[in-house]
Amino acid sequence: MAFESRNPANGEVFATYEGSDKDQIDSALEQAVTAVGTLTRLGFKGRAERMRRAGDIMENEAGELAKLMSREMGKPVAQARAEAEKCAWVCRYYADNAEDFLKDEPIEAGDKGRCALRYLPLGPVLAIMPWNFPFWQVFRFAAPNLMAGNPGLLKHASNVPGCAKAIEDVFKRAGFEPGSFTSLLIDGKTASGLVGDARIRGVTLTGSEGAGRKVGEAAGQAIKPCVLELGGSDAFVVMPSADLETAAKVGVKARIQNNGQSCIAAKRFIVHEDVYEAFKDRFVQELKAQTVGDPLDEDADIGPLVGPDAAEELDAQVRDTIKAGARAVVEPGRREGAWFTPGVLEDIPEDSPGYKDELFGPVALFFKIGDLEQAIHLANDHRYGLGSSFWSKDEGEIEEACNRIEAGSTYVNQMVASDPRLPFGGVKASGHGRELARAGILEFTNRKTIAVKE
Repeated sequence: MAFESRNPANGEVFATYEGSDKDQIDSALEQAVTAVGTLTRLGFKGRAERMRRAGDIMENEAGELAKLMSREMGKPVAQARAEAEKCAWVCRYYADNAEDFLKDEPIEAGDKGRCALRYLPLGPVLAIMPWNFPFWQVFRFAAPNLMAGNPGLLKHASNVPGCAKAIEDVFKRAGFEPGSFTSLLIDGKTASGLVGDARIRGVTLTGSEGAGRKVGEAAGQAIKPCVLELGGSDAFVVMPSADLETAAKVGVKARIQNNGQSCIAAKRFIVHEDVYEAFKDRFVQELKAQTVGDPLDEDADIGPLVGPDAAEELDAQVRDTIKAGARAVVEPGRREGAWFTPGVLEDIPEDSPGYKDELFGPVALFFKIGDLEQAIHLANDHRYGLGSSFWSKDEGEIEEACNRIEAGSTYVNQMVASDPRLPFGGVKASGHGRELARAGILEFTNRKTIAVKE
């Protein structure tokens, strides 16, 4: 099976890669098992040296790696370069902090002697990763796991094979021994079959809700830990005391970043009636100022969607939402190929895709509410619960929102963004488990109880 790199801006296939065959997969699994011992013997110091080198490579080669991302999945090149630099950050963050995160935790247990909770490597971890942040999603898994002593096997999205092989090459050049990190060019069915392999000790998936259900079921059958980061339809709540100018500018960025193809993009703008029209006017003005263009152009704010199928699906969701009764404030719509014009819809009916589903592209959904109670109810009236953004200067409102919005995070007066220092993940159909920070490195460790009598 061959994997193609196809530029969504023009449909051109610019590279082809041969898929991994059965023997290559088996060899990668065997090497990963061996690499557990290799990584352990390196210790934190040896692993950190290599991880810092990986960070240096990502920083020094950010420009070229950014062009690869843009060509394979359409991300504006300036955003792609920032993604590569963020990967350097996460490498250095875990190189600096992993040993402290995983140090023994003493436990007082009286007659049991000297007791502690010790964090040990679990073993090879299979990562099934998406195309929308083709480097960052992988590095935020790989950096903590390699520093914990867990080898990684990557099943990347089929449309970013060049990114998958480039990531493997970064870790190889950084000095990680064979088996420490391997990119397998395989399809989803093959990856699902690997979940049950005894040599795989844990599974992490970032992707669709449907894929999460399948992988989660397979991991459950195999009795293995599993981290799932799935879809999102994040609420962006604006209350009367908010700084509307800033909220509108940040709101547009939060909606269109990565061409609107982000699980933690602001998708549902829930705005108090007292400031609804004023906020909407500012938002529309800011949205219309964005430049749609070639993702390799430094001045482009929005590129194409990942492919024609994605554009067709989003267009159908928009048309069905308008047909159900929504109104287009700024008309969104499909153009040729994978291109899609950004837009704004309001008066979203409850039985429409705009209310119930995730719109993965540059379409903002506006809802008018009368008070905080209604805002929180609407924010929670969705099967997803990944991130949320809340805009207010009222401390009482802020406290209520932080406690009651059903999401993995609430960012107040700022855009939701993943950060190596902050745990990341969701609730409800957005998945379970956490990535990043200390929480992320603990997910795939053997939390071993040690009790020693002298």
